[in-house]
Amino acid sequence: MSSPDPDTPALVLVLNSGSSSIKFQLIEPVSGKSPAHGLIERIGEPEGRIVFHHTTGTIEETGAIPDHRKGLHAVLGMLERLGRPLEEVGIVAVGHRIVHGGMNLHEPTLIDDDVVRAVADLSVLAPLHNPANVIGIEVAREELPDVPHVGVFDTAFFHDLPAPAATYAIDRDIAREHGLRRYGFHGTSHEYVAHRAADFLGRGIAELNLVVLHLGNGASASAIAGGHPIDTSMGLTPLEGLVMGTRSGDVDPGLVLHLHRTVGLGVDALDDLLNRHSGLKGLSGVNDFRALHELVEAGDEDARLAYDVYVHRIRKYVGAYTFELGGVDAIVFTGGVGEHNADVRHDALAGLDRLGIVVDDTRNGAAEEGERRISADGSQVEVLVIPTNEELAIARAAVAFARPRS
Repeated sequence: MSSPDPDTPALVLVLNSGSSSIKFQLIEPVSGKSPAHGLIERIGEPEGRIVFHHTTGTIEETGAIPDHRKGLHAVLGMLERLGRPLEEVGIVAVGHRIVHGGMNLHEPTLIDDDVVRAVADLSVLAPLHNPANVIGIEVAREELPDVPHVGVFDTAFFHDLPAPAATYAIDRDIAREHGLRRYGFHGTSHEYVAHRAADFLGRGIAELNLVVLHLGNGASASAIAGGHPIDTSMGLTPLEGLVMGTRSGDVDPGLVLHLHRTVGLGVDALDDLLNRHSGLKGLSGVNDFRALHELVEAGDEDARLAYDVYVHRIRKYVGAYTFELGGVDAIVFTGGVGEHNADVRHDALAGLDRLGIVVDDTRNGAAEEGERRISADGSQVEVLVIPTNEELAIARAAVAFARPRS
Protein backbone atom coordinates (compact mmCIF):
# COMPACT_ATOMS: atom_id res chain seq x y z
CA MET A 1 0.00 0.00 0.00
CA SER A 2 1.36 3.41 -0.92
CA SER A 3 1.79 6.06 1.75
CA PRO A 4 -1.19 8.36 2.25
CA ASP A 5 -0.97 12.10 1.80
CA PRO A 6 0.81 13.47 4.92
CA ASP A 7 -1.83 16.20 5.10
CA THR A 8 -4.62 13.61 5.32
CA PRO A 9 -5.80 13.03 8.91
CA ALA A 10 -5.06 9.56 10.25
CA LEU A 11 -8.26 7.53 10.16
CA VAL A 12 -9.39 4.29 11.75
CA LEU A 13 -11.97 2.16 9.99
CA VAL A 14 -14.27 0.67 12.62
CA LEU A 15 -16.26 -2.40 11.59
CA ASN A 16 -19.14 -4.00 13.43
CA SER A 17 -20.06 -7.13 11.52
CA GLY A 18 -23.35 -8.46 12.87
CA SER A 19 -25.41 -11.52 12.11
CA SER A 20 -27.23 -9.82 9.20
CA SER A 21 -25.64 -6.37 9.01
CA ILE A 22 -22.38 -4.47 8.84
CA LYS A 23 -21.95 -1.08 10.48
CA PHE A 24 -18.89 0.90 9.47
CA GLN A 25 -17.36 4.23 10.34
CA LEU A 26 -14.23 6.18 9.48
CA ILE A 27 -13.04 8.08 12.55
CA GLU A 28 -10.30 10.55 13.38
CA PRO A 29 -9.39 9.12 16.81
CA VAL A 30 -8.11 12.36 18.32
CA SER A 31 -10.90 14.72 17.31
CA GLY A 32 -13.65 12.14 17.11
CA LYS A 33 -14.74 13.51 13.74
CA SER A 34 -16.19 11.04 11.27
CA PRO A 35 -15.99 11.81 7.54
CA ALA A 36 -18.03 8.72 6.64
CA HIS A 37 -20.22 6.11 8.22
CA GLY A 38 -22.93 3.76 7.15
CA LEU A 39 -24.84 0.54 7.40
CA ILE A 40 -25.39 -2.51 5.29
CA GLU A 41 -28.40 -4.47 6.44
CA ARG A 42 -30.62 -7.41 5.52
CA ILE A 43 -27.61 -9.43 4.35
CA GLY A 44 -28.75 -12.71 2.85
CA GLU A 45 -32.28 -11.46 2.19
CA PRO A 46 -33.69 -10.79 -1.29
CA GLU A 47 -33.62 -7.02 -0.82
CA GLY A 48 -30.58 -5.71 1.05
CA ARG A 49 -29.96 -2.07 1.85
CA ILE A 50 -26.87 0.12 1.96
CA VAL A 51 -26.82 3.58 3.54
CA PHE A 52 -23.60 5.59 3.25
CA HIS A 53 -23.26 8.99 4.92
CA HIS A 54 -20.27 11.15 4.03
CA THR A 55 -19.25 14.78 4.24
CA THR A 56 -21.08 15.83 1.08
CA GLY A 57 -24.25 13.81 1.37
CA THR A 58 -25.90 10.43 1.70
CA ILE A 59 -26.05 7.52 -0.71
CA GLU A 60 -28.73 4.85 -0.33
CA GLU A 61 -28.93 1.74 -2.47
CA THR A 62 -30.98 -1.45 -2.40
CA GLY A 63 -30.38 -4.84 -3.93
CA ALA A 64 -29.38 -8.35 -3.04
CA ILE A 65 -26.39 -8.65 -0.70
CA PRO A 66 -25.88 -12.41 -0.59
CA ASP A 67 -23.29 -12.61 2.18
CA HIS A 68 -20.96 -10.65 4.45
CA ARG A 69 -18.11 -10.91 2.00
CA LYS A 70 -20.09 -9.11 -0.70
CA GLY A 71 -21.32 -6.66 1.90
CA LEU A 72 -17.86 -5.74 3.10
CA HIS A 73 -16.62 -5.37 -0.47
CA ALA A 74 -19.48 -2.91 -0.95
CA VAL A 75 -18.38 -1.00 2.19
CA LEU A 76 -14.82 -0.64 0.92
CA GLY A 77 -16.04 0.36 -2.52
CA MET A 78 -18.15 3.10 -1.02
CA LEU A 79 -15.24 4.45 0.97
CA GLU A 80 -13.46 5.02 -2.33
CA ARG A 81 -16.29 7.38 -3.23
CA LEU A 82 -14.67 9.85 -0.87
CA GLY A 83 -12.76 10.89 -3.96
CA ARG A 84 -9.49 9.00 -3.81
CA PRO A 85 -8.33 5.38 -4.01
CA LEU A 86 -8.78 3.39 -0.84
CA GLU A 87 -5.04 3.19 -0.20
CA GLU A 88 -4.87 7.00 -0.11
CA VAL A 89 -7.79 7.63 2.24
CA GLY A 90 -5.46 7.57 5.25
CA ILE A 91 -6.57 4.43 7.08
CA VAL A 92 -3.92 3.56 9.68
CA ALA A 93 -5.78 0.79 11.48
CA VAL A 94 -8.99 -1.22 11.41
CA GLY A 95 -10.87 -1.70 14.67
CA HIS A 96 -13.21 -4.66 14.90
CA ARG A 97 -16.00 -4.91 17.44
CA ILE A 98 -15.99 -8.53 18.61
CA VAL A 99 -18.81 -9.68 20.83
CA HIS A 100 -17.27 -12.53 22.84
CA GLY A 101 -13.67 -12.69 23.98
CA GLY A 102 -14.05 -15.50 26.49
CA MET A 103 -11.64 -15.76 29.40
CA ASN A 104 -8.45 -14.88 27.54
CA LEU A 105 -9.29 -12.02 25.16
CA HIS A 106 -10.06 -9.06 27.36
CA GLU A 107 -7.73 -6.32 26.12
CA PRO A 108 -7.57 -4.60 22.70
CA THR A 109 -5.70 -7.25 20.73
CA LEU A 110 -3.69 -7.16 17.52
CA ILE A 111 -5.38 -9.70 15.27
CA ASP A 112 -3.40 -12.54 13.74
CA ASP A 113 -4.41 -16.01 12.58
CA ASP A 114 -4.37 -17.38 16.13
CA VAL A 115 -6.74 -14.65 17.32
CA VAL A 116 -9.10 -15.32 14.42
CA ARG A 117 -9.19 -19.00 15.37
CA ALA A 118 -9.82 -18.13 19.01
CA VAL A 119 -12.72 -15.84 18.09
CA ALA A 120 -14.14 -18.57 15.86
CA ASP A 121 -13.83 -21.15 18.65
CA LEU A 122 -15.81 -18.83 20.94
CA SER A 123 -18.76 -19.02 18.55
CA VAL A 124 -20.09 -21.75 20.81
CA LEU A 125 -20.74 -18.97 23.37
CA ALA A 126 -21.96 -16.35 20.88
CA PRO A 127 -23.41 -18.22 17.89
CA LEU A 128 -25.30 -15.20 16.58
CA HIS A 129 -22.34 -12.84 16.65
CA ASN A 130 -18.85 -14.32 16.62
CA PRO A 131 -19.19 -16.12 13.26
CA ALA A 132 -20.15 -12.83 11.61
CA ASN A 133 -17.30 -11.08 13.44
CA VAL A 134 -14.87 -13.64 11.99
CA ILE A 135 -16.12 -13.09 8.44
CA GLY A 136 -15.70 -9.34 8.81
CA ILE A 137 -12.16 -9.78 10.10
CA GLU A 138 -11.16 -12.19 7.34
CA VAL A 139 -12.45 -10.04 4.49
CA ALA A 140 -11.06 -6.82 5.95
CA ARG A 141 -7.62 -8.40 6.41
CA GLU A 142 -7.69 -9.51 2.76
CA GLU A 143 -8.68 -6.07 1.49
CA LEU A 144 -6.50 -4.03 3.86
CA PRO A 145 -3.48 -6.28 4.51
CA ASP A 146 -0.95 -3.54 5.25
CA VAL A 147 -2.57 -1.93 8.29
CA PRO A 148 -3.00 -3.44 11.78
CA HIS A 149 -6.35 -5.00 12.60
CA VAL A 150 -7.33 -4.75 16.24
CA GLY A 151 -10.07 -6.61 18.10
CA VAL A 152 -11.99 -4.83 20.84
CA PHE A 153 -14.18 -7.18 22.85
CA ASP A 154 -17.67 -6.52 24.17
CA THR A 155 -16.93 -8.68 27.19
CA ALA A 156 -13.67 -6.99 28.18
CA PHE A 157 -14.99 -4.36 30.60
CA PHE A 158 -16.66 -7.07 32.68
CA HIS A 159 -13.72 -9.48 32.72
CA ASP A 160 -12.95 -8.79 36.37
CA LEU A 161 -16.47 -8.94 37.76
CA PRO A 162 -16.39 -9.94 41.43
CA ALA A 163 -16.63 -13.73 41.73
CA PRO A 164 -20.09 -13.72 43.38
CA ALA A 165 -21.47 -11.74 40.42
CA ALA A 166 -19.63 -13.74 37.77
CA THR A 167 -20.38 -17.24 39.06
CA TYR A 168 -23.31 -19.48 38.17
CA ALA A 169 -24.41 -21.84 40.95
CA ILE A 170 -23.91 -25.00 38.90
CA ASP A 171 -21.50 -27.93 39.23
CA ARG A 172 -18.10 -26.28 39.70
CA ASP A 173 -16.14 -28.85 37.69
CA ILE A 174 -18.40 -28.54 34.65
CA ALA A 175 -18.28 -24.74 34.89
CA ARG A 176 -14.48 -24.65 35.09
CA GLU A 177 -13.96 -27.16 32.30
CA HIS A 178 -16.19 -25.31 29.85
CA GLY A 179 -15.61 -21.69 30.90
CA LEU A 180 -19.20 -21.23 32.08
CA ARG A 181 -19.51 -17.91 33.87
CA ARG A 182 -21.22 -14.56 33.51
CA TYR A 183 -19.20 -12.57 30.97
CA GLY A 184 -21.39 -9.52 30.34
CA PHE A 185 -21.70 -7.60 27.07
CA HIS A 186 -21.97 -4.04 25.72
CA GLY A 187 -18.88 -3.42 27.82
CA THR A 188 -17.36 -0.89 25.42
CA SER A 189 -20.53 1.18 25.68
CA HIS A 190 -20.85 0.90 29.47
CA GLU A 191 -17.24 1.91 30.01
CA TYR A 192 -17.42 4.85 27.58
CA VAL A 193 -20.68 6.15 29.01
CA ALA A 194 -19.51 5.85 32.61
CA HIS A 195 -16.46 8.02 31.93
CA ARG A 196 -18.51 10.55 29.96
CA ALA A 197 -21.01 10.74 32.84
CA ALA A 198 -18.19 11.50 35.27
CA ASP A 199 -16.89 14.23 32.96
CA PHE A 200 -20.39 15.68 32.60
CA LEU A 201 -20.80 15.83 36.37
CA GLY A 202 -17.32 17.28 36.83
CA ARG A 203 -16.36 14.53 39.25
CA GLY A 204 -13.75 11.83 39.28
CA ILE A 205 -15.11 8.47 38.26
CA ALA A 206 -13.37 6.89 41.24
CA GLU A 207 -15.85 8.60 43.57
CA LEU A 208 -19.05 7.67 41.72
CA ASN A 209 -21.58 4.86 41.96
CA LEU A 210 -23.42 4.55 38.65
CA VAL A 211 -26.21 2.48 37.17
CA VAL A 212 -25.89 2.48 33.38
CA LEU A 213 -28.83 1.41 31.22
CA HIS A 214 -27.88 0.60 27.62
CA LEU A 215 -31.29 0.29 25.97
CA GLY A 216 -31.52 -0.60 22.31
CA ASN A 217 -32.61 -3.63 20.33
CA GLY A 218 -30.15 -5.34 22.65
CA ALA A 219 -30.34 -4.07 26.22
CA SER A 220 -28.21 -4.38 29.33
CA ALA A 221 -27.69 -2.78 32.72
CA SER A 222 -24.57 -2.42 34.81
CA ALA A 223 -23.63 -1.40 38.32
CA ILE A 224 -20.34 0.51 38.36
CA ALA A 225 -18.48 1.49 41.53
CA GLY A 226 -15.47 3.77 41.18
CA GLY A 227 -15.14 3.01 37.47
CA HIS A 228 -15.23 -0.77 37.95
CA PRO A 229 -18.28 -2.91 37.20
CA ILE A 230 -19.56 -4.96 40.11
CA ASP A 231 -22.51 -6.49 38.27
CA THR A 232 -24.21 -6.56 34.89
CA SER A 233 -27.41 -8.03 33.50
CA MET A 234 -26.09 -10.10 30.56
CA GLY A 235 -24.35 -13.35 31.37
CA LEU A 236 -22.73 -16.26 29.55
CA THR A 237 -24.43 -14.97 26.39
CA PRO A 238 -26.19 -11.72 25.46
CA LEU A 239 -29.55 -13.42 26.18
CA GLU A 240 -29.70 -12.95 29.95
CA GLY A 241 -31.11 -9.89 31.68
CA LEU A 242 -33.39 -7.14 30.41
CA VAL A 243 -36.22 -7.67 27.94
CA MET A 244 -34.93 -6.80 24.46
CA GLY A 245 -36.25 -6.29 20.96
CA THR A 246 -36.31 -9.98 20.04
CA ARG A 247 -34.58 -11.60 23.04
CA SER A 248 -36.37 -12.82 26.14
CA GLY A 249 -33.93 -11.72 28.81
CA ASP A 250 -34.30 -13.53 32.12
CA VAL A 251 -36.44 -16.67 32.11
CA ASP A 252 -36.70 -19.62 34.49
CA PRO A 253 -34.25 -22.28 33.18
CA GLY A 254 -37.07 -24.73 33.82
CA LEU A 255 -39.04 -23.00 31.06
CA VAL A 256 -36.46 -24.17 28.53
CA LEU A 257 -36.68 -27.74 29.82
CA HIS A 258 -40.46 -27.58 29.74
CA LEU A 259 -40.50 -26.32 26.15
CA HIS A 260 -38.23 -29.19 25.18
CA ARG A 261 -40.01 -31.97 27.05
CA THR A 262 -43.62 -30.86 26.65
CA VAL A 263 -43.75 -28.76 23.50
CA GLY A 264 -41.07 -30.77 21.72
CA LEU A 265 -38.78 -27.90 20.78
CA GLY A 266 -35.23 -28.93 19.96
CA VAL A 267 -32.07 -26.96 20.70
CA ASP A 268 -32.12 -24.98 17.45
CA ALA A 269 -35.81 -24.16 17.81
CA LEU A 270 -35.27 -23.02 21.41
CA ASP A 271 -32.34 -20.86 20.34
CA ASP A 272 -34.46 -19.31 17.60
CA LEU A 273 -37.41 -18.72 19.95
CA LEU A 274 -35.45 -17.07 22.76
CA ASN A 275 -33.12 -14.99 20.56
CA ARG A 276 -35.29 -14.02 17.58
CA HIS A 277 -38.94 -14.42 18.49
CA SER A 278 -39.17 -13.32 22.11
CA GLY A 279 -38.84 -9.97 23.89
CA LEU A 280 -41.00 -7.18 22.51
CA LYS A 281 -41.47 -9.02 19.23
CA GLY A 282 -42.67 -12.17 20.92
CA LEU A 283 -45.14 -10.31 23.11
CA SER A 284 -46.46 -7.77 20.60
CA GLY A 285 -45.38 -8.82 17.11
CA VAL A 286 -43.03 -5.83 16.68
CA ASN A 287 -39.61 -4.96 18.05
CA ASP A 288 -39.34 -1.35 16.86
CA PHE A 289 -40.36 1.08 19.61
CA ARG A 290 -42.07 3.47 17.22
CA ALA A 291 -44.29 0.65 15.98
CA LEU A 292 -44.86 -0.51 19.56
CA HIS A 293 -46.02 2.97 20.64
CA GLU A 294 -48.39 3.15 17.68
CA LEU A 295 -49.96 -0.14 18.73
CA VAL A 296 -50.23 1.02 22.35
CA GLU A 297 -51.92 4.25 21.29
CA ALA A 298 -54.32 2.23 19.14
CA GLY A 299 -55.35 0.25 22.22
CA ASP A 300 -53.53 -2.99 21.49
CA GLU A 301 -53.46 -4.89 24.80
CA ASP A 302 -50.55 -7.15 23.82
CA ALA A 303 -48.44 -4.12 22.94
CA ARG A 304 -49.36 -2.47 26.25
CA LEU A 305 -48.30 -5.58 28.13
CA ALA A 306 -45.05 -5.83 26.17
CA TYR A 307 -44.20 -2.24 27.08
CA ASP A 308 -45.08 -2.80 30.75
CA VAL A 309 -42.98 -5.98 30.95
CA TYR A 310 -40.05 -4.13 29.35
CA VAL A 311 -40.24 -1.29 31.88
CA HIS A 312 -40.87 -3.62 34.82
CA ARG A 313 -37.63 -5.48 34.12
CA ILE A 314 -35.65 -2.22 33.96
CA ARG A 315 -37.08 -1.09 37.30
CA LYS A 316 -36.19 -4.45 38.84
CA TYR A 317 -32.54 -4.06 37.84
CA VAL A 318 -32.35 -0.40 38.87
CA GLY A 319 -33.60 -1.33 42.32
CA ALA A 320 -31.28 -4.29 42.68
CA TYR A 321 -28.22 -2.38 41.54
CA THR A 322 -29.00 0.64 43.70
CA PHE A 323 -29.11 -1.69 46.71
CA GLU A 324 -26.04 -3.63 45.59
CA LEU A 325 -24.02 -0.43 45.24
CA GLY A 326 -25.15 0.81 48.64
CA GLY A 327 -26.63 3.90 47.01
CA VAL A 328 -26.19 5.49 43.63
CA ASP A 329 -24.93 8.90 42.49
CA ALA A 330 -26.31 8.78 38.97
CA ILE A 331 -28.49 6.69 36.69
CA VAL A 332 -27.42 6.96 33.06
CA PHE A 333 -29.50 6.16 29.98
CA THR A 334 -27.84 5.36 26.67
CA GLY A 335 -28.50 3.39 23.46
CA GLY A 336 -31.15 4.09 20.84
CA VAL A 337 -34.11 3.66 23.19
CA GLY A 338 -32.38 5.10 26.23
CA GLU A 339 -31.31 8.22 24.37
CA HIS A 340 -34.50 8.91 22.43
CA ASN A 341 -37.50 7.47 24.28
CA ALA A 342 -38.71 9.85 26.98
CA ASP A 343 -41.62 7.57 27.95
CA VAL A 344 -39.32 4.69 28.82
CA ARG A 345 -37.05 6.93 30.87
CA HIS A 346 -40.02 8.42 32.75
CA ASP A 347 -41.79 5.13 33.42
CA ALA A 348 -38.61 3.29 34.40
CA LEU A 349 -37.96 5.77 37.22
CA ALA A 350 -41.47 6.94 38.13
CA GLY A 351 -42.41 6.86 41.81
CA LEU A 352 -38.87 6.44 43.11
CA ASP A 353 -38.82 9.68 45.10
CA ARG A 354 -38.13 7.78 48.33
CA LEU A 355 -34.88 6.57 46.75
CA GLY A 356 -33.96 10.16 45.92
CA ILE A 357 -34.66 9.67 42.19
CA VAL A 358 -36.82 12.39 40.65
CA VAL A 359 -37.07 12.95 36.89
CA ASP A 360 -37.97 16.42 35.63
CA ASP A 361 -40.74 15.90 33.07
CA THR A 362 -39.92 19.06 31.14
CA ARG A 363 -36.25 18.23 30.79
CA ASN A 364 -37.00 14.61 30.02
CA GLY A 365 -39.53 15.47 27.31
CA ALA A 366 -37.49 18.21 25.64
CA ALA A 367 -36.50 17.55 22.03
CA GLU A 368 -32.79 17.70 22.75
CA GLU A 369 -29.81 15.64 21.69
CA GLY A 370 -26.43 15.09 23.23
CA GLU A 371 -25.38 14.77 26.85
CA ARG A 372 -27.95 16.18 29.24
CA ARG A 373 -29.41 16.08 32.75
CA ILE A 374 -33.05 15.07 33.05
CA SER A 375 -33.34 14.85 36.85
CA ALA A 376 -35.12 17.52 38.87
CA ASP A 377 -33.05 20.13 40.68
CA GLY A 378 -33.88 18.61 44.05
CA SER A 379 -33.17 15.02 43.04
CA GLN A 380 -30.53 13.41 45.25
CA VAL A 381 -29.63 11.08 42.37
CA GLU A 382 -28.58 12.56 39.05
CA VAL A 383 -30.38 11.16 36.01
CA LEU A 384 -28.47 11.64 32.78
CA VAL A 385 -28.77 10.86 29.09
CA ILE A 386 -25.34 10.18 27.62
CA PRO A 387 -25.14 9.11 23.96
CA THR A 388 -22.83 6.16 23.55
CA ASN A 389 -20.00 6.16 21.03
CA GLU A 390 -18.61 2.66 20.90
CA GLU A 391 -17.01 3.36 17.54
CA LEU A 392 -14.87 6.18 18.92
CA ALA A 393 -13.78 4.02 21.85
CA ILE A 394 -12.81 1.23 19.45
CA ALA A 395 -10.96 3.66 17.17
CA ARG A 396 -8.92 5.02 20.04
CA ALA A 397 -8.05 1.52 21.20
CA ALA A 398 -7.06 0.45 17.68
CA VAL A 399 -4.89 3.45 16.81
CA ALA A 400 -2.47 2.55 19.60
CA PHE A 401 -1.36 -0.34 17.39
CA ALA A 402 -0.91 1.76 14.25
CA ARG A 403 2.58 1.96 12.84
CA PRO A 404 4.05 5.45 12.43
CA ARG A 405 3.15 6.89 9.05
CA SER A 406 6.07 7.58 6.73
